[in-house]
Amino acid sequence: MRISRKPTGEKFFELFTEIGRNIGASVELLRTFVRAPVEQRAELAERMHALENAGDDATHAIIQHLDRSFVTPFDREDIYRLASTLDDVVDHMDAAVDLATLYRVGELPDGVAAQTDLLCRAARLTAEAMPRLAEPQELTAFWVEVNQLENEADQVYRRLLSELFNGQRDALEVMKLKDVVDELEAAADAFEHVADAVHSIAVKEA
Repeated sequence: MRISRKPTGEKFFELFTEIGRNIGASVELLRTFVRAPVEQRAELAERMHALENAGDDATHAIIQHLDRSFVTPFDREDIYRLASTLDDVVDHMDAAVDLATLYRVGELPDGVAAQTDLLCRAARLTAEAMPRLAEPQELTAFWVEVNQLENEADQVYRRLLSELFNGQRDALEVMKLKDVVDELEAAADAFEHVADAVHSIAVKEA
């Protein structure tokens, strides 16, 4: 008979769910940012940074609760790994927004919107998965789908690089845009790392 992990893990599950919601809010703001006029970017960047700070607070709360807990629902290393990878997602989105604002990047390539749309899909899956961590064996589909999205993101990223280096853009503009798309690609990678962390928990708890 499967043992319920809710009595020992309720606080962890609440915090992971909170982080999942924060990721969802962050990626929706990112979607708004990449389609917004340049003059609106500074205000949107401030809002993104506030969400990044909120994510940091929730991550720190998990680590503090981990330090104080004698019994945990999963291995301590797995809880720490999952918290860290979730935090990385918003860190990279915040960096992309910050760089686009600080660099005063002009119109973003269409591929950036495609990157963002894939991040939105991964964020939705992640936000849905976090409240279900008490039964990690039921999250196999989450792991598979996020890995598929990351593969799609890799393809979009490579096409973007091809466009950036086709010789039709100013070299300085290319450098600025590459920094932005690199951060968005890193966010997609971070979602894959989240899914891998969940899968690792599921394998150990099977």
